[in-house]
Amino acid sequence: MSRNNLGGKIPTELGSLSNLSILTLGDNRLTGTIPLSIGNLSNLRLLCLPYNNLEGSIPTQLGQLSKLEFLQLSVNNLSGMVPTSLYNISSIYYFSIADNQLHGILPPDLGLTLPNLQVFFVSLNQFYGQIPSSIANAKGLTQVNFAMNSFTSPMPMNLGTLDALETLGASGNSLGTNQANELMSFLTSLSNCSNLQALDLNINDFKGFMPHSIANLSTKITWFSLENNYTSGSIPLGAIPYQIFGLASLFNLSLSQNHLTGLLPQEVGTIPMAFRQLKGIQELDVSRNNLSGQIPRFLGEFRLVHYLNLSYNMFDGEVPIGGVFKNISAFSVVGNSKLCGGIKLLQLPACSIEVLNERKRTSNHRVIVLVVTLTIVVLSLCILAILYQNKRSRKQVNLASPLKNQYPQLSYGELFQATNGFSPSNLIGEGGYGSVYKGILNSDEQIIAVKVLKLHECGANKSFVPECEALKNIRHRNLVKIITACLSIDFKGNDFKALVFEFMKNGNLENWLHPSLLEKHEPKNLNFVQRLNIAIDVACALDYLHHHCEMAFIHCDLKPSNILLDGDLCAHVSDFGLAKIFSATNGISIHQQSSSIGIRGTIGYVAPDIKYLEHPYTLEELKVISEGAIEVDDKHNCVR
Repeated sequence: MSRNNLGGKIPTELGSLSNLSILTLGDNRLTGTIPLSIGNLSNLRLLCLPYNNLEGSIPTQLGQLSKLEFLQLSVNNLSGMVPTSLYNISSIYYFSIADNQLHGILPPDLGLTLPNLQVFFVSLNQFYGQIPSSIANAKGLTQVNFAMNSFTSPMPMNLGTLDALETLGASGNSLGTNQANELMSFLTSLSNCSNLQALDLNINDFKGFMPHSIANLSTKITWFSLENNYTSGSIPLGAIPYQIFGLASLFNLSLSQNHLTGLLPQEVGTIPMAFRQLKGIQELDVSRNNLSGQIPRFLGEFRLVHYLNLSYNMFDGEVPIGGVFKNISAFSVVGNSKLCGGIKLLQLPACSIEVLNERKRTSNHRVIVLVVTLTIVVLSLCILAILYQNKRSRKQVNLASPLKNQYPQLSYGELFQATNGFSPSNLIGEGGYGSVYKGILNSDEQIIAVKVLKLHECGANKSFVPECEALKNIRHRNLVKIITACLSIDFKGNDFKALVFEFMKNGNLENWLHPSLLEKHEPKNLNFVQRLNIAIDVACALDYLHHHCEMAFIHCDLKPSNILLDGDLCAHVSDFGLAKIFSATNGISIHQQSSSIGIRGTIGYVAPDIKYLEHPYTLEELKVISEGAIEVDDKHNCVR
């Protein structure tokens, strides 16, 4: 019963449902305390009560739930101490009590009593004391967040044994021991966490130099923050290590408000091959340090950068004018008194002849390298153009912006954040060409469905074209509503293609007609009227596609899993990856994904609009092609 408008208190009578295994009441307006009777639900495996107004303490009776695997009590007004017995339920793999008013210390044997722990969130509470080193005994731990509490003393130095660790948050505490080498030791200890994606240590008491071992952090890391600590000196020996720019997945780098000195790496002036991998960088903040030297022009060459803060350092020379440096609101260089040039809005003095000559010498060297590289590239492209000219000329859909102009633009990073890193817990559907994730946009908190194409699958890339072509030309209440499309690169530099749709609250018709084993715990039933209305909705959608569009669209893969249901059980036809488009005037196919020779769609289904194939089959031919799966009814001249 999550995500409704339920108010009042949780009834104590729930405790009499002895066979209940899943209880989800999250995201409502429930008040009062958690009933003690819930401790009687001996078969309970999942308890989910977040985003309510529950108050009082967590009942000690919850410690009796010996089969509990999933505990989610976040974002309430719970207070008091967490019952010790709750930490002793060894079957728990998901433990979240974040954003409450709980206090106390974490048990020293935490990782021993919760050996199956994978997710552990206690942020935004009032916990104090040490973070127990025993947590490293939970070898399957992937996400842990201790942020915004009052934890003290050093961080455990054995977290590097957690091979599966993806996110580690510990900001807003008093971690640190005032020892000069503690930061070096801790970051070095994380070198073996090969799956680490986010590390947040800001607003603490860490001291010391930035170690060379930062280059040994996971190549999957996308977020690393050390703001508002006591790091000092150089990073390391007077220069930021160039290895950090080899982290291909990095899209945010913040080193602001420290005491860093030295130059940016000289290697970036020639753009080393390792730095070319940094295609996804979006934000860079090195403000309020003592960095010196000229601002490298490469910073204006990364097309995804939308925030650059170089303020309050000792940079000198000419400010570049390309890329992000064209937008006065996207970068800051204030507090660098020796800068010159740049765009007019900066109102900086003109650069002297010496500065311009030095920049020209550097530029000439780069021009030579660029000319040679471009010559090779152009020659290669010419050869490819000759070889593939006919193939390219047949393409009629602009892949660079298939849904441009009237649709909002969303980046890979925004979709990554909206779906919690495309987490498996947000996966709501999967097909041969793509996976669909539920997400929430930060911009307006809109709930969306993101279809991510499996570009490694044969045919997936081609299916993207007709689906975009279809979706941008159709509008009907019984067709799925497209929000936008995203063509980008992921944090590893790989191609990324996705379609963003309006979220359908009731999933697809397949799950209603043939529920999975998990869903049978909460059976779904459709009465006759509801089934009839769904059939009418689908028929209206097909009638619109076939007869009332500027171009005729043939779906070619209509099946229950491609029929989505909104909150009112109104049907919406989706998935146009195999669609064919015909001219409304002459009936000639304008675009299709592949040859029309053969039956297209899903094994086990024959689309009701199959008659629109360019090469129609006789009933006997269909029987042969389907290897007997299609039964021919000669009497009624139809197939089953």
